[in-house]
Amino acid sequence: MALDSIDRRILTVLQKAGRISNADLAERINLSASACHRRVQRLESEGYIKDYVALLDSRKLGRPTTVFVEITLSGQADEVLEAFEREVAKIPDVLECHLMAGTADYLLKVVAEDTEDFALIHRRHLARLPGVAQMHSSFALRTVFKTTALPV
Repeated sequence: MALDSIDRRILTVLQKAGRISNADLAERINLSASACHRRVQRLESEGYIKDYVALLDSRKLGRPTTVFVEITLSGQADEVLEAFEREVAKIPDVLECHLMAGTADYLLKVVAEDTEDFALIHRRHLARLPGVAQMHSSFALRTVFKTTALPV
């Protein structure tokens, strides 16, 4: 099903204010509450809306350090990729893992308390991942811009 302009407005508002009440959402997009509710239910059932989450403050939780880790594997065989992906998914400090095209095979986004904590994560988890040939870590000095909202 194609999204119309009302669906797009619903998705835009929900990405920024996921806890908004149906009545407030309907008012913001100029639709009746019942029609708005039906559309949201349809967007959920068709998979446009995957889930609702709380976005936490990493600083308040003592994890202010963000590190991007480029990983090159020793090979590209399916077994090597699958073993790596299975094990990296078990590391709670890794927020994202992307299979890449380019010089590195994977790019990880890791959170840590500080550089010492990252050194422990590196030693205890990342260095023990199967198939790893090389790792390059880059520490984010400051987050200039961050969003979870997709353009709709």
